[in-house]
Amino acid sequence: MDLKAFENRVLPSKNKLFRFAFRLLGNTEEAEDVVQDVLIKVWNGRASMDQINNWEAWCMRLTKNLSLDRIRAQHRKATDSMDVGFEVKQEGLSPHDKAEISESMQQVNQLIASLPEKQRQVIHLRDVEGYSYNEIGEILEIDLNQVKVSLFRARSAVREKLLKINAYGL
Repeated sequence: MDLKAFENRVLPSKNKLFRFAFRLLGNTEEAEDVVQDVLIKVWNGRASMDQINNWEAWCMRLTKNLSLDRIRAQHRKATDSMDVGFEVKQEGLSPHDKAEISESMQQVNQLIASLPEKQRQVIHLRDVEGYSYNEIGEILEIDLNQVKVSLFRARSAVREKLLKINAYGL
C-alpha cells in the first residue's frame, strides 16, 4: 500500500474510528491515542496487508481490540458518558422543545450506557455508525446471528425502559 492508497482507504474512516474508540473508552484523549495507534499500525504493516478486502472493518476491529486492551490495563469499565455524538441540532425549535429533545437524548444515552457491553457496541455500530450486520460481525468477531440477537435485545431493552419512564403516572 502506498501513501495514496492509505489516504483513500484508511484515512476517511478516522472519524468513525474515533467515535467508536470514544464510546468504548469514554475519554477523548485516550480515544485519540487509540486511533493514532491504529493508523500507525496500519501504516507500519502496509506491506503485508494486501489481502485485506474491507479496510474499514479491519481498522474498526483494531480499534476495538486496542480500546479493550486499554480498558483492561486501567482496570475500569467503558460505561462513561455517552453524550458526545448524540447532539440534536435543529434550527427553529423553541427553547422548551430543545430542552425536551435534550432530556430525551440524555435518557436514551443513559439507557444505552446501562446495556451489556456487547449490546452497547452492536447498537452503536448499527444505529450510530450505520454499519451493516456483516460488517459488525467482522468488527466484533461474532457471527451474524449474534449480531442480530444482540441488536434486537439492545433495542428492546432501550425501548422498554424508555416506555416505562415516559408512562410514569399514567
